[in-house]
Amino acid sequence: MKIQGKMFLWLALFFLIMAIVYGVWAKEPAGTTALSLSFGLSMMVGYYLAFTARRVDAGAQDNKEADVADDAGELGFFSPHSWQPLALGLGGALAFLGVAIGWWLMYFAAPFILVGLWGWVFEYYHGENRTQ
Repeated sequence: MKIQGKMFLWLALFFLIMAIVYGVWAKEPAGTTALSLSFGLSMMVGYYLAFTARRVDAGAQDNKEADVADDAGELGFFSPHSWQPLALGLGGALAFLGVAIGWWLMYFAAPFILVGLWGWVFEYYHGENRTQ
């Protein structure tokens, strides 16, 4: 994580320099604002990664002598037969299409989003106070 943090901090420095150069040279507010916001986002991510790297053990990516297999392992639990991502994807697609076509399409997207989100959150909840 140390390497990724440094990369984002250097990227933030680049965005800051480019925002200043672009603002002085082009005198165009939209591009200058976009570059300034990119600087802020890169700073936030870089600071988070650098701050977190001090509190966790060094990973395989921080060791120059590490192999690719050293970073292998379980990444998390992914539901193998869940239909909920399909409902969320359909609802999200309708919602973004509603921005392009008309806001009335949100009325059709909202049920898909709500049912998909509710189903995904409570997919493995069976009974009172039971997690699996």
